[in-house]
Amino acid sequence: MCSAAADVTDKRLLRGARTRKVVLERAVDIASLDGLEGVSFGRLATDTGHSKAGIQTLFKTKEALQLAAIDFAREMFIDHVVRPARSAPRGVARLRALIDAWVVYASTPLFAGGCFRAANLAEFDGRTGPVHDALFRDQQQWLDVIAGELRHAIDAGEIADLDVELAVFQIDAVLCAANTALRLGDDSAVDKVRRIVEGLLTAPQ
Repeated sequence: MCSAAADVTDKRLLRGARTRKVVLERAVDIASLDGLEGVSFGRLATDTGHSKAGIQTLFKTKEALQLAAIDFAREMFIDHVVRPARSAPRGVARLRALIDAWVVYASTPLFAGGCFRAANLAEFDGRTGPVHDALFRDQQQWLDVIAGELRHAIDAGEIADLDVELAVFQIDAVLCAANTALRLGDDSAVDKVRRIVEGLLTAPQ
């Protein structure tokens, strides 16, 4: 009896996990196109074929759904951009690998509307609350990754000493501009990104 009950529970949990994944896959695509405010239980129910009540049972509130979407998008970004670059040596090689992976991420694109963060940071930059905090924490973690490789490159003598914070700001600005350009069909943005980043990687004299 206990075994049968456990089996039923396991199957329900598995179904719930599958439903959650399907819903979040659609949620991050919607958010990349229309922002996180465009994500709703009703729209997800219509788009995925799951019941609105079932989706609400999984996520409870719209804010919880938005936070789950941010976490899901972050993991996808790490899997497709950050993790693959880790096979490259620290410093200049890994920074280049990160940029190359980001180009694929934005130009393929991984999300229907391009870069997930770029689509949502502007929407929440003037707000307060958990969604704002999660988005900007995610952004800061990405900037810290770039900064870490620049600092390693400087310490290893691969590039000349530079203002790391300014360089990170410049790289982030270029990536955001490139994301917009790619959405508008300007594929030349990819070459511009690489040229600008390479311009920062000046060998020490």
